[in-house]
Amino acid sequence: MADALARRLETILPGGRGVWVPMDHSASSFPENGIMDSDSAVDAAIEGGADAIVMHKGAVSHHFARTSWGRFVCHASLSTIHGGSRSQDKVLVSNASESHSRGAIGMSAQVNLGDPAEPEMIGRMSRITTEAFEADLPVLGMFYPKGVNLSVDPSDPTGGVAHAARLAWELGCNAVKVPWTGSEESFRIVTSSTPIPVLVSGGPREGKFSQVLELVEKSIKAGGSGVCIGRHVFAAEDPASHIRSLRAIVHDGANAEEAARHMR
Repeated sequence: MADALARRLETILPGGRGVWVPMDHSASSFPENGIMDSDSAVDAAIEGGADAIVMHKGAVSHHFARTSWGRFVCHASLSTIHGGSRSQDKVLVSNASESHSRGAIGMSAQVNLGDPAEPEMIGRMSRITTEAFEADLPVLGMFYPKGVNLSVDPSDPTGGVAHAARLAWELGCNAVKVPWTGSEESFRIVTSSTPIPVLVSGGPREGKFSQVLELVEKSIKAGGSGVCIGRHVFAAEDPASHIRSLRAIVHDGANAEEAARHMR
């Protein structure tokens, strides 16, 4: 691994762990509660101690110029709610050299396993990892097993999530974001199936944040490396305190109850 790549990975995944806040949602659907004022959302995430913020390239340029913060990750794939039958077909909207020039320290892209456009998305992800490898930029793969063609072995307790994480690694991603599998036992299969850091997503913003903290605690116990959680953070009344709670679990080894004390 090149020294530059190793340094960048350590910056956004210190000690191999990270609290990442994706804010790419408003490109897919808008208005989006919590990121109507992008400046305030980013400032709160930085204040709370986020290890990285994931955004599309225009937002990366804006916020890097505004803050000089060096941990923006450029999300390189996109679709919108207006795409009809292709609304889950993520097309490429950036490349490695452009992302770096705009101020990004790394890249991310999404693949939806089981979607009719899965082969094209896999090809696009491979293109991103190839370009990023040449530029010493780390890549987060966001892999979701959720398409209409998904074919999961009945004996697989992870529901295809282990396959998703493994595919991300084999395609050259340096970290992977996947959904929670429902239990420590099944999530341990995911984390043990790949040598790259596994970040858990927060899912739809339903229920209490205390439940999210419990999920995160379980994911860390099962070998997870952190979180990549958006709406549960930026749509909160006090996003910075939510990030501090997540950091307490991911970086400090706190349990969910202890972490909740950081919330206001």
